[in-house]
Amino acid sequence: MSFGLTFDKLLIIGLIAVFLLGPERLPYYASQLARLVRSLRDMANGAKDRMREEMGPDFDEIDWKKLDPRQYDPRRIIRDALLEDESPPVVVRPPRSAAFAERKAAVAQRQSELSDGEPAPFDNEST
Repeated sequence: MSFGLTFDKLLIIGLIAVFLLGPERLPYYASQLARLVRSLRDMANGAKDRMREEMGPDFDEIDWKKLDPRQYDPRRIIRDALLEDESPPVVVRPPRSAAFAERKAAVAQRQSELSDGEPAPFDNEST
């Protein structure tokens, strides 16, 4: 992973570090940076080893390049989703229980009986 850093950019960062830190403190901070990079690499390798241990032989069979998010183009994903063949419409069937039908009829009757300004009833079981 280069993060877009070229040799020129690294050289400029190094020169800025020399001016900001000074020649006395630069070796100390360089060693701290090396220690940080080493610990990050060790953590990444430890996570990789643990993943390999937990997944077993399947870990080596995975094509990790296919899972790289940089390969996906959002425009292509949206275009493909919009151009997909439409699936058949989903038919929603009402429940067939008699208790539901009775409750629905009672609610409809009660709603028709409300006078102007009267609040609607609150059903504790509906929420």
